[in-house]
Amino acid sequence: MDTSINAAVYAVLISFVANLVLCPMMIPSLVRLKFGQYIRDDGPTAHKKKAGTPTMGGIMIIVSFLLAAMVFMRGNPHALGVVGATLGFGLIGFLDDFLKIVKKQNLGLRAWHKLLGQIVVSVGFFFYWRGLEGFTSEILIPFFPELTFDFGFLFPFFVVFIFLSASNGANLTDGLDGLAAGVTALIAVFFMFSAWMLDSPVLPVTGAAVGSLLGFLLFNSHPARVFMGDTGSLALGGFVAAVALMLNMPLFLVIVAVIYVAETLSVIIQVGYFRMTGGKRFFKMAPIHHTFEVYWPETKVVAFFYIITAMACLLGYLALMGV
Repeated sequence: MDTSINAAVYAVLISFVANLVLCPMMIPSLVRLKFGQYIRDDGPTAHKKKAGTPTMGGIMIIVSFLLAAMVFMRGNPHALGVVGATLGFGLIGFLDDFLKIVKKQNLGLRAWHKLLGQIVVSVGFFFYWRGLEGFTSEILIPFFPELTFDFGFLFPFFVVFIFLSASNGANLTDGLDGLAAGVTALIAVFFMFSAWMLDSPVLPVTGAAVGSLLGFLLFNSHPARVFMGDTGSLALGGFVAAVALMLNMPLFLVIVAVIYVAETLSVIIQVGYFRMTGGKRFFKMAPIHHTFEVYWPETKVVAFFYIITAMACLLGYLALMGV
């Protein structure tokens, strides 16, 4: 089981090159199969021109991630757990995307079907993880890493909450060209160096995620040739949650995944305010990146969110080192 930084670097390179090969091969296939994106009528008008852009590009993210991770998974059950969670959430997203394409509308799995699937994968991850060496229900406290908090018998519920929060946060973030992929790549870099500092066996798979996302960004950045779809966004959320939990760092997500948090809160606030006021809106649009689009070009919004995430990851580093 190789958990050196060299293993992570090799994983980055393998998954990056894999996506450089996969994307040019698979994008034309998605076009031929007419796996095009459906654009909502209530979204920004500028997005109408994106209709028909091939989606389900998350397949390429998952395959390239898996190819790199497999090199380092032998004798590494922790890495296998992260891969399992990523694939589980990716499968839910795949079913959602497929149904949207078949129905030719922006509706896939029913909300409760999706929620049930997410809970099942989360619970499965917990029971798998509980059987591994080093499992603990104690988590690190940001800025005070010498202190821990033990959830005790409530820990399984907390695990499910982290998975639901991260996967839905990633899903809501996936609304602009390159946004979810770039933001999550930065988060993955943070966890890669955290895993290195903590000498964690999940280190190689964090590198696999970084390389996969960087490779995908070459085709997903503006103007996007392919979208990741729910296949990709839910898989990324599952990956982020699994790594954060195995590093005992789920509370750090509030810092480094601040964009996930902001996107989710904006939707909660918008829906709640709409219902309480009988139809008024708190934001011009939600998720929050669409409100920024009212004032800035899409590329500037994406760059701004990248910068916020990068700064948040530096803050996360200080939080891990302690005050």
